[in-house]
Amino acid sequence: MSVKISAADVKKLRDATGAGMMDCKKALTEAEGDYDKAIEILRKKGQKLSDKRADREANEGVVIAVVSDDHKKGVIVKLSCETDFVAKNDDFVKLTQQFADIALSNLPADRDGLLGLGFEGITIGEKVIEQVGVIGEKIELAAYEKLEAEQVAPYIHMGNKAAVLVGLNKGDESFYDAGRDVAMQVAAMHPVAVDKDGVDQSIIEKEIEIGKEVARNEGKPENLVERIAMGKLNKFFKEKTLLNQQFVKDSSLNVSGFLQTKDKELTVTDFKHVTLG
Repeated sequence: MSVKISAADVKKLRDATGAGMMDCKKALTEAEGDYDKAIEILRKKGQKLSDKRADREANEGVVIAVVSDDHKKGVIVKLSCETDFVAKNDDFVKLTQQFADIALSNLPADRDGLLGLGFEGITIGEKVIEQVGVIGEKIELAAYEKLEAEQVAPYIHMGNKAAVLVGLNKGDESFYDAGRDVAMQVAAMHPVAVDKDGVDQSIIEKEIEIGKEVARNEGKPENLVERIAMGKLNKFFKEKTLLNQQFVKDSSLNVSGFLQTKDKELTVTDFKHVTLG
């Protein structure tokens, strides 16, 4: 004997999962009206679809940065999808925001830790899989970063397509806007480290080799090649390390000089930058 599925039952399941009305009705019918079993059916559908779409590119999505009320900690979460149409959906943006709020409250050690945190009776990881079935695209919690400092300033760029956190060494609220300006600098200029001491040795060695190769190709004498390469490395530090970059809002200053106009000891301790793609 078939169980009668009411419109109220279907709506309840849809509100809980976000799945389409027909998908909810089918799941409830298959589960013979058992609500929990219907949810499980929808999740299995999401997992099957997730497996099928595992090799698809998920280069669109939403990147959200949030900081605590005291500005001492912040997180960035990136939820990826396949199309810009999904990325602009209010529910998708809201879901990313919810994940970011949970991350900020718990500060898990890494992305796997975030996926294991609870979300409305399931884990965030399970919710992501569920959304694959609901949306019909590859959905992935693709990045998670956290930052703690005396003061953390956030910036979200270009309709949630990139997000930055900047940590300052001083907590005075009057420096918050300066921190935001530096976060905008990071989004615009893509530095690789705070200063030259933070640049990975492998990057330094690669830049030196490139500099030597360019010098030789230009026919420079071998006894000058090393010096020319080091000059190019210093130029790299100036262009690619945050504190040494020309400040985008005032080209007469570098970022370090800009911060020193606010306080002689004010500087950046760390930054995080996450973009789509």
